[in-house]
Amino acid sequence: MKILRHLLWKKSVQGSPDGWLIAVVVFLSLFGVLMVYDASVAIALRDFSDQYYYAKEQLKWLALGVVAMIVMARVDYHKWYGFALPLLLVSMGLLLAVFVPGLGLRVLGANRWLNFGFFVLQPAELAKLVLIIYLAAWFSAKEKGRFGAFLLLVGIMFGLVIAEPDLGTGIVILGIALVMYFLSGASVKHFMFLVPVIVLGVMTLAVSSPYRFARLTSFFNPESDPLGASYQIRQVLLSLGSGGLTGIGIGKSRQKYEYLPEANTDSIFAIIGEEVGFVGTFFVIGTFVFFVWRTFHIATHAPDTFGRLLGSGIASFIGIQSILNIGAMTAVVPLTGIPLPFISYGGSSLVILLAASGVVLNISRQRKI
Repeated sequence: MKILRHLLWKKSVQGSPDGWLIAVVVFLSLFGVLMVYDASVAIALRDFSDQYYYAKEQLKWLALGVVAMIVMARVDYHKWYGFALPLLLVSMGLLLAVFVPGLGLRVLGANRWLNFGFFVLQPAELAKLVLIIYLAAWFSAKEKGRFGAFLLLVGIMFGLVIAEPDLGTGIVILGIALVMYFLSGASVKHFMFLVPVIVLGVMTLAVSSPYRFARLTSFFNPESDPLGASYQIRQVLLSLGSGGLTGIGIGKSRQKYEYLPEANTDSIFAIIGEEVGFVGTFFVIGTFVFFVWRTFHIATHAPDTFGRLLGSGIASFIGIQSILNIGAMTAVVPLTGIPLPFISYGGSSLVILLAASGVVLNISRQRKI
């Protein structure tokens, strides 16, 4: 921990990075590697004849993510202000590139990845952080009549993600944009208009797709198709219920043996619940709550509006995604296919999350005491 904090510290910039935030990020990331290994043993042996395959891949991405976090923590966050528009244009270009044959990867009917040969990128993950940077820069200056332009920008980003299709990530992007627009001092009238329109729009998208409609139906009636659309949520609830108060023990999950779909990605929280029970999951949720609170705390003490909005946007990003994943795993909201931050398997997600954490750490070094 001291070594990491030393790497993140740069004497030319006043202050040192927030130790509490570093500790939380380190814990969640390492716990994620452990749970990815634990949850993926069966499918790793099945697909690669190597039980450590997914854990080793996650460790590679973690190493790259730590480098990204160190770099972002040492770069003055004010510099991102000038790069906001170029980054946005690049991000939009990458979102379009997933549909280019030979470059975009189509997996299970979705175009969400770019294959650069030596690595695979999911542009939608990058788009979350880039949108936060752009909106923080844009909203830093007072401006009248930007409601229409805001709707156009968010609509374009949302549309590009939905076209992949990826409704879950689209909802996260909408949530981030709404929080940042609200924190920028927007009129309450705009939200009275936006909230019902967004809810209606998301519901329309949900029922217009047979796959999404099946998920929505299974949410309201889990008994409707126990071997089809309702299978995953039934297995999730069975996994959580099996954990009881203290769990059946780390490494002892039964659901990970190909009973629970996406055990090492979207459904990893269910494996955690099965193995460490209510007590363990309560601690994990509490850690996410602390992370979000600490990030908002750092943001409120930022020296300028750009820093406050940038930190608040990253806090809302982690908070919204955590709520959607855990809410889906506890049958509070329909399944959305959203990974659990820092813990679910996924390279693009982990690197972007660690990079975003680095930005917050840089803000913490310049915060007003």
